[in-house]
Amino acid sequence: MAHTQNDYFGSISYPAVAELGLRVNKLGKSSVTYEIGLFERGVEEVRAVGEFVHVFVERATGRPVASMNSVLRTGLERILVASSPSKL
Repeated sequence: MAHTQNDYFGSISYPAVAELGLRVNKLGKSSVTYEIGLFERGVEEVRAVGEFVHVFVERATGRPVASMNSVLRTGLERILVASSPSKL
């Protein structure tokens, strides 16, 4: 992970059920920016929002890959947000 960030707005306590939403805000040649929303089942307000940037690297060199695996990229494109990124 090249970057992580979390904003907490409320807690969830047992026995409540946590639900997570995941989307891709940005998809580059060798990196992806994810956003996660944490919700409590049955409650509309988001409890926490997290963002993290994952950079894919060559194992031997530790340098970013020229391009990520096409199967992986196709899967990530399915959850890519078309509009400008925002915090849920």
